[in-house]
Formats: sequence, C-alpha cells, structure tokens
Amino acid sequence: MTGVRLLVGTRKGAFILTADGKREKWDVSGPHFGGWEIYHLKGSPADPNRIYASQSSDWFGQVNHRSDDGGKTWNTVGNEFVYEGDPGPHQWYDGTPHPWEFKRVWHFEPSLTDPDTVYAGVEDAALFRSTDAGQTWQELPGLRGHTTAASWAPGAGGLCLHTILIDPQNPDRLYIAISAAGAFRSDDAGQSWTPINQGLHSQYIPDPNAEVGHCVHRIAMHPSRPEVLYMQKHWDVMRTDNAGDTWHEISGNLPSDFGFVVHVHAHEPETIYVVPIKSDSEHYPPDGKLRVYRSRTGGNDWEALTNGLPQEHAYVNVLRDAMTVDSLDPCGVYFGTTGGQVYASNDAGDNWTAIVENLPSVMSVEVQALP
Repeated sequence: MTGVRLLVGTRKGAFILTADGKREKWDVSGPHFGGWEIYHLKGSPADPNRIYASQSSDWFGQVNHRSDDGGKTWNTVGNEFVYEGDPGPHQWYDGTPHPWEFKRVWHFEPSLTDPDTVYAGVEDAALFRSTDAGQTWQELPGLRGHTTAASWAPGAGGLCLHTILIDPQNPDRLYIAISAAGAFRSDDAGQSWTPINQGLHSQYIPDPNAEVGHCVHRIAMHPSRPEVLYMQKHWDVMRTDNAGDTWHEISGNLPSDFGFVVHVHAHEPETIYVVPIKSDSEHYPPDGKLRVYRSRTGGNDWEALTNGLPQEHAYVNVLRDAMTVDSLDPCGVYFGTTGGQVYASNDAGDNWTAIVENLPSVMSVEVQALP
C-alpha cells in the first residue's frame, strides 16, 4: 500500500482526504453532495476505486450513491428498502407498539472479497444486502423476525442498526449492533441470529441483565482474532473472548466509561482506542480536554494520548462511526469531531495533527487503502 484515502461524512456533505504512506501532507476534495447529510461513507476492501455513500435528509429521504473511481464521480444507486414479512411492531420510547418504518441507512459494510456485495444497516433496525453494487437491496428478514424483536425500543438516536462486522476467517459469521436492542451474531450468513449480550448490565431498563434492550454504541474486532470483540456501550467498555457468548468490563482507569467509539490497532490485537465522553447528558470530553485513551493490554489499563489535541475548551463529541485505523506500519489512527476537525496520528496515537478543520459536524470517518 502506497497511501490512504480518508472518507469523511458530515452534516453538510462528504470530504475525501488523500495522502501517501508518510501521511504528513493531505489533499482535500469536497464537499461532495454539498449541503446534504452524509451519514456514512465506506470503501470496498476488494476494490480501491469503489465507495458507497449514504445521503439522508428529512425533506427528500434516503439517497444512496456509489463511486467507481475513488470519489471523482458518483452514481445514484438503489434506494428501495422494503421490509419483508411482518414480525409485528417494535416498542416505542414509551413502551407502546410502533410499526416498523424505514428512515435511513446508518452504515454500509462492503464485503471483504466481493466489491459488488455490500450490507446496509438501517433505521428502523434491519439488515439489508445487495449483490449488484447497491442497485437492488434485499432484507435478511431473520433478524427482525427474531423472537425478541417486538421488545426492541429506540435509543436517543433512533432504533438504528449502526454496526456490521464480517468475520474475515468465516464469512458466514456476521455481527451487528442495534441501539437500543444490543448485539447479535449470525453463523449462517444472516439467516438466523443469536443475541450476544450476556454480561451486559444497563441499570435504566426494567431488567438490567436482560437478553436484549442494551444500548450498544459500537463493537470492533481485529482480523487475526475475530472471536475477540470490544464494545463501547451506553456506559461501560466491554470485551468478549468467545465471539460474544459472554462479556466482561474493561473500563479500568478511564475517566469516564461513556463514549461512542472503540477501535483496534491494525497490527496489535491487544491495543485498543476509545474517546471518553463526560456523560450521556453531557456529550463532550471530561474537563473539556480532548483525549484518546489507548490500552495496550486489551483493556483495564489505559493511557491518555494528548499530544497535539486541545486540552482546554474542547466541548466536542466523537460519534460512533467517526474513528478508524489504517493498515500501514506504524498504524495510522483517525477521528473526526462534531466541531468539524479531523485528527490523524501516523504513529499509533502518540502524536496528533488536525489535518482539516472547520468542516461541518463530522458523522463518520473511514479509511481506504491505496495501492
């Protein structure tokens, strides 16, 4: 790999940043789709020219785009997301029944090997798949048909399926996370699903140890150990060593265990990153100090990474899809803020630089390898 492409989705358009392997100088392209909410951009691991983009607005609804030339030009692709079957209504915030309604695509997850296969996580929570590069979409109805689906209720951001992980060693194994239903695993390519929330504790739900109902914010894995997952939930940083069968807390000495992002170093499966936020009502860093925390031991022992990050008056948030890592050596780490900054570290987090500032509020940051 000779360089990287950062794909940045914001409240008012998409931006594409490119750099060579040194990652010291960045070229900025954009805004693409200026003025539109771009919930998520994701590049195909199988084709460095293929990018999928989710555009959403309350006025015009959901519009999906695909680029086949690295973001130079874009084509509008299929926008028909039709729920299959009728698993019954899910719960609304107040516990009353609410019909399933498609609102937007929160997350695209392209296949690791086929550039024309891509998954979409949507609100209200469902999983769709396209095998023709986004032109048509089919629901994987086994998820919404799960016996617990009627009890799913939205988190503050809606009933959104926001995380999709594909096991690189077993493509039939998928993981998803829903706010505020929890995490689920499929071992048959999405036909059936198992809740994987044993060990999670959420004190504000009727049963704090329930099978579902937990507000999971993000899950992450390292490709060399796909049975080990890390989770940032609505309070608590968690870890599983058995593909989600059981979880245990690894918040350790973090100043707050509330946050939205969690990610894993590209080459060190025990090195993980989080960005603590003060609380679920105060979505900014503790003491106004923007700090990434790194654990080199798989959790519990955390160090603050501050060099190059503002250590006063930093009242920004880092949303769930707004952190990523590249696969260069040393590993690059990137994140964007609701204040419009995108920070990069080309040395695994030791030092940070704001590679672009004054963007609209950043909703997602993803990285794509350039050959």
